[in-house]
Amino acid sequence: MIRRRDLLVGGLSLSAIAVAGARAKTGSPAGAARLPKIALVLGSGAARGFAHIGVIKALEEARIKPDLIVGSSAGALVGAFAAAGFTAAQMEEIALRTRDVEVLDFQEGSKRGLVLGDSLQRLIDAAMRGRPIEQLPTPFVAVATQLRTGDLVTLRRGSVGLAVRASSSIPGVFIPARVNDMDLVDGGLVSPVPVRVAREAGADVVIAVDVSSAPLDANPAGIFEQVMQSFEIMSRALAKAESEQADIVIRPEVARIPSTNFAARATFIELGHVAGRRFVPVIQERLAQWGRNAPAPRRKSG
Repeated sequence: MIRRRDLLVGGLSLSAIAVAGARAKTGSPAGAARLPKIALVLGSGAARGFAHIGVIKALEEARIKPDLIVGSSAGALVGAFAAAGFTAAQMEEIALRTRDVEVLDFQEGSKRGLVLGDSLQRLIDAAMRGRPIEQLPTPFVAVATQLRTGDLVTLRRGSVGLAVRASSSIPGVFIPARVNDMDLVDGGLVSPVPVRVAREAGADVVIAVDVSSAPLDANPAGIFEQVMQSFEIMSRALAKAESEQADIVIRPEVARIPSTNFAARATFIELGHVAGRRFVPVIQERLAQWGRNAPAPRRKSG
Protein backbone atom coordinates (compact mmCIF):
# COMPACT_ATOMS: atom_id res chain seq x y z
CA MET A 1 0.00 0.00 0.00
CA ILE A 2 1.54 3.28 -1.05
CA ARG A 3 1.19 5.97 1.59
CA ARG A 4 0.09 9.33 0.25
CA ARG A 5 2.60 11.06 2.51
CA ASP A 6 5.39 9.10 0.83
CA LEU A 7 4.27 10.23 -2.60
CA LEU A 8 4.38 13.94 -1.84
CA VAL A 9 5.62 15.34 -5.07
CA GLY A 10 8.66 17.31 -5.13
CA GLY A 11 11.17 16.06 -2.71
CA LEU A 12 11.87 19.71 -3.37
CA SER A 13 15.20 19.19 -4.62
CA LEU A 14 17.36 22.48 -5.01
CA SER A 15 20.96 22.57 -5.69
CA ALA A 16 23.57 25.13 -5.48
CA ILE A 17 24.19 28.15 -7.61
CA ALA A 18 26.73 29.15 -10.09
CA VAL A 19 29.36 31.78 -10.01
CA ALA A 20 31.30 33.97 -12.31
CA GLY A 21 32.36 37.29 -13.64
CA ALA A 22 34.51 38.78 -16.35
CA ARG A 23 38.14 37.77 -16.31
CA ALA A 24 40.55 40.63 -15.76
CA LYS A 25 42.50 39.54 -18.83
CA THR A 26 40.31 38.05 -21.52
CA GLY A 27 42.14 38.95 -24.69
CA SER A 28 38.90 40.47 -26.00
CA PRO A 29 39.37 43.39 -28.42
CA ALA A 30 39.29 46.86 -26.84
CA GLY A 31 38.70 45.33 -23.41
CA ALA A 32 35.24 44.16 -24.44
CA ALA A 33 35.03 41.69 -21.58
CA ARG A 34 31.62 40.34 -20.57
CA LEU A 35 30.40 39.04 -17.28
CA PRO A 36 30.21 35.24 -17.35
CA LYS A 37 26.81 33.65 -16.92
CA ILE A 38 26.34 31.90 -13.56
CA ALA A 39 24.15 28.78 -13.52
CA LEU A 40 22.61 27.01 -10.56
CA VAL A 41 21.90 23.34 -11.26
CA LEU A 42 19.54 21.49 -8.91
CA GLY A 43 19.53 17.71 -9.06
CA SER A 44 16.90 15.05 -8.49
CA GLY A 45 16.56 13.20 -5.21
CA ALA A 46 12.95 12.89 -4.00
CA ALA A 47 12.67 14.01 -0.35
CA ARG A 48 16.38 14.76 -0.21
CA GLY A 49 15.65 17.56 -2.64
CA PHE A 50 14.39 19.66 0.26
CA ALA A 51 18.08 20.26 0.94
CA HIS A 52 18.13 22.55 -2.10
CA ILE A 53 16.12 25.09 -0.14
CA GLY A 54 18.78 25.19 2.55
CA VAL A 55 21.54 25.66 0.00
CA ILE A 56 19.64 28.55 -1.55
CA LYS A 57 19.22 30.07 1.88
CA ALA A 58 23.00 30.06 2.37
CA LEU A 59 23.54 31.63 -1.05
CA GLU A 60 20.99 34.32 -0.32
CA GLU A 61 22.76 35.15 2.93
CA ALA A 62 25.98 35.62 0.92
CA ARG A 63 24.04 37.58 -1.73
CA ILE A 64 25.06 35.20 -4.51
CA LYS A 65 22.48 35.14 -7.29
CA PRO A 66 22.42 32.89 -10.37
CA ASP A 67 21.74 34.11 -13.90
CA LEU A 68 20.20 30.76 -14.87
CA ILE A 69 18.54 27.91 -12.97
CA VAL A 70 18.31 24.36 -14.35
CA GLY A 71 16.43 21.66 -12.46
CA SER A 72 15.68 17.97 -12.76
CA SER A 73 12.75 16.30 -10.97
CA ALA A 74 12.64 17.64 -7.39
CA GLY A 75 15.27 20.15 -8.47
CA ALA A 76 12.90 21.45 -11.14
CA LEU A 77 10.22 22.03 -8.52
CA VAL A 78 12.49 24.03 -6.21
CA GLY A 79 14.19 25.68 -9.17
CA ALA A 80 10.90 26.96 -10.56
CA PHE A 81 10.06 28.72 -7.31
CA ALA A 82 13.57 30.16 -7.04
CA ALA A 83 13.43 31.40 -10.65
CA ALA A 84 10.07 33.02 -9.93
CA GLY A 85 11.63 35.09 -7.16
CA PHE A 86 10.52 33.17 -4.06
CA THR A 87 12.99 33.46 -1.20
CA ALA A 88 14.35 30.45 0.64
CA ALA A 89 12.22 31.39 3.65
CA GLN A 90 9.10 31.46 1.49
CA MET A 91 9.96 28.12 -0.09
CA GLU A 92 10.60 26.58 3.32
CA GLU A 93 7.24 27.80 4.56
CA ILE A 94 5.48 26.32 1.52
CA ALA A 95 7.37 23.03 1.87
CA LEU A 96 6.45 22.62 5.54
CA ARG A 97 2.78 23.55 5.27
CA THR A 98 1.77 21.91 1.96
CA ARG A 99 -0.52 18.93 2.51
CA ASP A 100 -0.62 15.77 0.40
CA VAL A 101 -4.19 16.38 -0.68
CA GLU A 102 -3.12 19.63 -2.35
CA VAL A 103 -0.72 17.94 -4.76
CA LEU A 104 -1.86 14.33 -5.07
CA ASP A 105 -4.80 13.47 -7.30
CA PHE A 106 -5.04 9.71 -7.37
CA GLN A 107 -6.37 8.24 -10.62
CA GLU A 108 -8.45 5.13 -10.13
CA GLY A 109 -8.20 2.38 -12.70
CA SER A 110 -5.36 3.81 -14.76
CA LYS A 111 -2.71 1.37 -15.97
CA ARG A 112 -0.20 4.19 -16.56
CA GLY A 113 0.20 5.45 -13.02
CA LEU A 114 -1.45 6.19 -9.69
CA VAL A 115 -1.26 10.00 -9.65
CA LEU A 116 -2.57 12.22 -12.43
CA GLY A 117 -0.52 15.35 -11.73
CA ASP A 118 -3.15 17.99 -12.51
CA SER A 119 -3.28 19.19 -8.89
CA LEU A 120 0.47 19.73 -8.74
CA GLN A 121 0.39 21.62 -12.03
CA ARG A 122 -2.46 23.89 -10.91
CA LEU A 123 -0.81 24.59 -7.55
CA ILE A 124 2.45 25.67 -9.21
CA ASP A 125 0.78 27.75 -11.92
CA ALA A 126 -1.28 29.51 -9.26
CA ALA A 127 1.89 30.29 -7.29
CA MET A 128 3.44 31.66 -10.49
CA ARG A 129 0.33 33.84 -11.01
CA GLY A 130 -0.07 32.44 -14.48
CA ARG A 131 3.36 33.54 -15.71
CA PRO A 132 4.95 31.19 -18.25
CA ILE A 133 8.57 30.07 -17.97
CA GLU A 134 9.79 32.77 -20.36
CA GLN A 135 8.42 35.51 -18.08
CA LEU A 136 10.12 34.40 -14.87
CA PRO A 137 12.64 36.89 -13.43
CA THR A 138 15.48 34.36 -13.70
CA PRO A 139 15.79 32.16 -16.81
CA PHE A 140 14.74 28.61 -16.00
CA VAL A 141 15.04 25.21 -17.70
CA ALA A 142 13.31 22.01 -16.54
CA VAL A 143 14.64 18.64 -17.68
CA ALA A 144 12.38 15.68 -18.50
CA THR A 145 12.64 12.32 -20.29
CA GLN A 146 10.69 11.36 -23.40
CA LEU A 147 9.11 8.04 -22.51
CA ARG A 148 8.93 6.64 -26.02
CA THR A 149 12.54 7.28 -27.03
CA GLY A 150 14.40 7.88 -23.77
CA ASP A 151 15.66 11.22 -25.07
CA LEU A 152 16.37 14.16 -22.79
CA VAL A 153 13.86 16.99 -23.25
CA THR A 154 14.38 20.56 -22.06
CA LEU A 155 11.36 22.71 -21.21
CA ARG A 156 12.01 26.44 -21.56
CA ARG A 157 8.65 27.93 -22.47
CA GLY A 158 5.00 27.64 -21.53
CA SER A 159 3.35 26.52 -18.30
CA VAL A 160 5.72 26.31 -15.34
CA GLY A 161 3.39 23.85 -13.66
CA LEU A 162 3.35 21.53 -16.66
CA ALA A 163 7.15 21.65 -16.96
CA VAL A 164 7.63 20.73 -13.29
CA ARG A 165 4.95 18.07 -13.51
CA ALA A 166 6.72 16.49 -16.49
CA SER A 167 10.16 16.70 -14.88
CA SER A 168 9.00 15.00 -11.66
CA SER A 169 6.65 12.33 -13.04
CA ILE A 170 8.11 9.13 -11.61
CA PRO A 171 7.20 6.29 -14.02
CA GLY A 172 4.69 3.86 -12.56
CA VAL A 173 3.70 6.35 -9.87
CA PHE A 174 2.67 9.37 -11.94
CA ILE A 175 0.87 9.26 -15.23
CA PRO A 176 3.23 10.67 -17.90
CA ALA A 177 2.73 14.35 -18.68
CA ARG A 178 1.67 15.17 -22.23
CA VAL A 179 3.72 18.02 -23.71
CA ASN A 180 3.90 18.85 -27.43
CA ASP A 181 2.63 15.38 -28.40
CA MET A 182 5.26 13.71 -26.20
CA ASP A 183 4.76 11.61 -23.08
CA LEU A 184 7.29 12.97 -20.60
CA VAL A 185 8.49 11.44 -17.33
CA ASP A 186 11.05 12.13 -14.60
CA GLY A 187 14.16 13.99 -15.75
CA GLY A 188 16.28 12.05 -13.27
CA LEU A 189 16.11 9.03 -15.56
CA VAL A 190 18.52 10.60 -18.05
CA SER A 191 19.97 13.66 -16.32
CA PRO A 192 19.84 13.65 -12.50
CA VAL A 193 22.25 16.61 -12.25
CA PRO A 194 21.80 18.48 -15.57
CA VAL A 195 25.12 20.31 -15.82
CA ARG A 196 25.40 19.72 -19.57
CA VAL A 197 22.04 21.39 -20.14
CA ALA A 198 23.28 24.45 -18.24
CA ARG A 199 26.43 24.56 -20.39
CA GLU A 200 24.40 24.29 -23.57
CA ALA A 201 22.21 27.14 -22.33
CA GLY A 202 25.29 29.36 -22.24
CA ALA A 203 26.50 28.99 -18.65
CA ASP A 204 30.15 29.88 -18.18
CA VAL A 205 30.38 28.82 -14.54
CA VAL A 206 28.19 26.09 -13.05
CA ILE A 207 27.52 25.31 -9.40
CA ALA A 208 25.61 22.07 -8.96
CA VAL A 209 23.79 20.67 -5.94
CA ASP A 210 23.89 16.87 -5.90
CA VAL A 211 21.61 15.20 -3.32
CA SER A 212 21.99 11.68 -4.67
CA SER A 213 23.62 8.88 -2.69
CA ALA A 214 23.98 5.13 -2.54
CA PRO A 215 20.78 3.22 -1.65
CA LEU A 216 20.25 3.24 2.11
CA ASP A 217 17.44 0.73 2.60
CA ALA A 218 18.52 -2.87 1.98
CA ASN A 219 14.94 -4.10 2.24
CA PRO A 220 12.53 -1.51 0.79
CA ALA A 221 9.10 -2.30 2.19
CA GLY A 222 6.60 -0.77 -0.22
CA ILE A 223 6.18 -0.16 -3.93
CA PHE A 224 7.23 3.47 -3.68
CA GLU A 225 10.33 2.55 -1.67
CA GLN A 226 11.27 -0.06 -4.28
CA VAL A 227 10.78 2.41 -7.13
CA MET A 228 12.92 5.04 -5.42
CA GLN A 229 15.66 2.56 -4.55
CA SER A 230 15.74 1.49 -8.19
CA PHE A 231 16.11 5.15 -9.19
CA GLU A 232 18.98 5.61 -6.77
CA ILE A 233 20.82 2.56 -8.07
CA MET A 234 20.32 3.61 -11.69
CA SER A 235 21.13 7.31 -11.37
CA ARG A 236 24.05 7.25 -8.95
CA ALA A 237 26.77 6.82 -11.58
CA LEU A 238 25.01 9.27 -13.92
CA ALA A 239 24.80 11.91 -11.21
CA LYS A 240 28.48 11.51 -10.35
CA ALA A 241 29.55 11.81 -13.97
CA GLU A 242 27.39 14.86 -14.59
CA SER A 243 28.34 16.72 -11.43
CA GLU A 244 32.04 16.30 -12.21
CA GLN A 245 31.48 18.65 -15.16
CA ALA A 246 30.44 21.47 -12.82
CA ASP A 247 32.82 24.10 -11.50
CA ILE A 248 31.61 23.66 -7.93
CA VAL A 249 29.56 20.79 -6.52
CA ILE A 250 27.67 21.02 -3.23
CA ARG A 251 26.73 17.68 -1.72
CA PRO A 252 24.64 18.04 1.46
CA GLU A 253 25.15 15.16 3.89
CA VAL A 254 21.74 13.59 3.36
CA ALA A 255 22.71 9.95 2.78
CA ARG A 256 21.75 8.78 6.28
CA ILE A 257 18.07 9.67 5.70
CA PRO A 258 16.03 7.69 3.13
CA SER A 259 14.95 9.62 0.05
CA THR A 260 11.38 8.50 0.79
CA ASN A 261 11.28 10.15 4.22
CA PHE A 262 9.23 13.26 3.48
CA ALA A 263 8.64 13.77 7.20
CA ALA A 264 12.28 14.86 7.46
CA ARG A 265 11.79 17.99 5.35
CA ALA A 266 13.03 20.38 8.02
CA THR A 267 16.12 18.24 8.62
CA PHE A 268 16.93 18.11 4.91
CA ILE A 269 16.60 21.89 4.64
CA GLU A 270 18.97 22.40 7.56
CA LEU A 271 21.51 19.95 6.11
CA GLY A 272 21.39 21.89 2.85
CA HIS A 273 21.92 25.15 4.71
CA VAL A 274 24.96 23.75 6.51
CA ALA A 275 26.48 22.50 3.25
CA GLY A 276 25.72 25.74 1.44
CA ARG A 277 27.36 27.88 4.13
CA ARG A 278 30.43 25.64 4.02
CA PHE A 279 30.81 26.27 0.29
CA VAL A 280 30.16 30.02 0.29
CA PRO A 281 33.88 30.86 0.72
CA VAL A 282 34.72 28.53 -2.18
CA ILE A 283 32.16 30.25 -4.38
CA GLN A 284 33.39 33.70 -3.36
CA GLU A 285 36.95 32.70 -4.17
CA ARG A 286 35.88 31.52 -7.61
CA LEU A 287 34.00 34.76 -8.15
CA ALA A 288 37.12 36.71 -7.30
CA GLN A 289 39.12 34.64 -9.78
CA TRP A 290 36.70 35.68 -12.49
CA GLY A 291 36.88 39.30 -11.41
CA ARG A 292 33.32 39.33 -10.15
CA ASN A 293 32.75 39.88 -6.46
CA ALA A 294 29.54 39.06 -4.65
CA PRO A 295 28.05 41.98 -2.70
CA ALA A 296 28.79 42.06 0.98
CA PRO A 297 26.19 40.19 3.08
CA ARG A 298 23.34 42.34 4.34
CA ARG A 299 23.56 43.42 7.94
CA LYS A 300 20.57 42.76 10.15
CA SER A 301 18.91 45.94 11.30
CA GLY A 302 18.34 46.63 14.99
